Amino acid sequence: MKRRVVVTGMGLASPIGHTVDEAVASLRAGITGVVRQPQWEPYKGLWTRIAGEVRGLEIEISRKSARTMGRVALLAVWATEQALAQARLDRTALAGMRVGVAHGSTHGSSSSMKAPLERVFLENTFEGLPSSAYFRFMSHTTAANLAIHFGLTGRVIPTCSACTSGSQGIGYGYETIVHGHEDIMICGGAEELHELHAAVFDVMYATSTKYNDRPEASPRPYDVARDGMVVGEGAGTLVLEELEHAVRRGAPILAEVVGFGTNCDGVHATAPSVAGMADAMQRALASAGLRPDAIDYVNGHGTATELGDIAETQATAKVLGRVALSSTKSYTGHTLGACGAIESIFAIRSLLDGFVPPTRNLDEVDPRCAPLDYVRELREHPLLTVMNNNFAFGGINTSLVFANSRDLQQQR
Repeated sequence: MKRRVVVTGMGLASPIGHTVDEAVASLRAGITGVVRQPQWEPYKGLWTRIAGEVRGLEIEISRKSARTMGRVALLAVWATEQALAQARLDRTALAGMRVGVAHGSTHGSSSSMKAPLERVFLENTFEGLPSSAYFRFMSHTTAANLAIHFGLTGRVIPTCSACTSGSQGIGYGYETIVHGHEDIMICGGAEELHELHAAVFDVMYATSTKYNDRPEASPRPYDVARDGMVVGEGAGTLVLEELEHAVRRGAPILAEVVGFGTNCDGVHATAPSVAGMADAMQRALASAGLRPDAIDYVNGHGTATELGDIAETQATAKVLGRVALSSTKSYTGHTLGACGAIESIFAIRSLLDGFVPPTRNLDEVDPRCAPLDYVRELREHPLLTVMNNNFAFGGINTSLVFANSRDLQQQR
C-alpha cells in the first residue's frame, strides 16, 4: 500500500510577512512587499530598481551556528524553526526519528561570495580568507546547514534548480517518504536578495523597469501592461510526514500531499515549453490519481514575463480547462529558489482557510493568455484540492497537488 504523506508544519520569511499568518493576512489585504532599492543606483547597466524584500527581520542564532551561514541559510533556519514548532517537534524529539532534509536555493549566498571573490581577483591574494566562507555560498548551504543545526541524520537532498528549488524539495521529500526511506522530511527553499540576481534577468530584458517609481504597481502577472519580473527574497519550509506516524504522535495535519510531477523540456535553457509544462501537470495528476476537474485552484508561476505568462496559461488550459488561477508573486516578487515552497504554503492555507487570493495589478488580462478563470478579487469558498506550479531555467518544470485534510483530521 502506498504510504500517504501529510503536511504537519509550515514556516516562512517573506516580503509580506515574517510568519505564515502575517503573510496570509497580507494576501487577504492586498499588501505588496515590493519596494524600491536605492542601493542599486550606482550599478551601470542595471535598469530595474525594485524588489520584494524581507524587511525588519532579526534572526537570532548562536555564533557557532552562524559561522557557516549566509543570509540564505539564516532565512531557511527562521522558516524551519516555525515549521517544526507547528509540527510539535524539537531537537530532542527529532533525534529519535527517521528525519531527512530536501531543501535548496539557486546557488547559495551571493552576499557571502562577494568578499572572497574581491580579495582573490582584485587583490590577487588568498590570505585572510575565513575558513568558513565556502560553507556560506556552497550550492547546498541551506540543506547542509539545516541538517547540522537541527541535528538531522537522515537523507540530505540538496535542490539547486533555480526557480524550482523549493518545489523540487517538497516533491523529492514527498517521494522519499512514499518509498519508505524516511518518516519525516524537512522540505523547501530559500533565497536572499542580491543585485546579482536582478542582473541575471535584467541583461535578458526580463525585469520590470517601467514601474521603478511606482513599485506597488509591479509585477503584473498575466496583465497586458506587464513589463517583466521583480526579484524577491524569502524562505519557506514544510514538514512532511508519513500519515500514520503523524497520527500516532498527535501531530496537527494541515493538508495531504497527493501528487507530484517534474520533468525537463529538453529544448531550450530559457524559452518555456507549453508541452513540457503541461506534461508536468499531467504527471502530478497521474501521481495523485485525479481527474483534471478535481483541481479547484492553481497557484500559478506567474512571473509577469511575456513568454512565461502566455506559455504557462496555455499549458494550464490544455490540462485543466478553465480553472481558477492566480499568482502570489504579484505580492512578493519572484523569490526564485524559495518560490515553490512559499507558494505551496499559500496554496495550503487557501485550502485550510477556504479562500483564493487574487493576482495584484491584474487590471486587464493579456488577450494572448489562455482563457482561464483569472482571480482578480478575493474569493471566499471551500476548496478540496489545489495545485502549485513552478518552472525554471533549464526547462525544469514542477507541479504539486495538495488535498484538504478534513477527512484525515477525523481519523484522529
